Amino acid sequence: MKTRKPPMRRCIGCMESKPKNSLIRIACFDGKLTVDPTGKADGRGVYLCKDSRCMAAARKKKALQRNFRMEFGESEIERVFTELESYEE
Repeated sequence: MKTRKPPMRRCIGCMESKPKNSLIRIACFDGKLTVDPTGKADGRGVYLCKDSRCMAAARKKKALQRNFRMEFGESEIERVFTELESYEE
């Protein structure tokens, strides 16, 4: 039986492709952002490394707004990045 390669996803902070299970998914459904550690939430998703530098780069580049093609309130962005800090390695 063949061994399968893990699915690769690109981090929106550092723009490097990494195995999906080493990244955190952020989902957008009905205009609401949610941190999705299981990777199964409804909506469009983007991936981010569990590294504070990637999180800071994504925030500075406004990567969430650009990838979802939506404007989010500063309070919602702050809530998501605060929640992401608990997943930091």
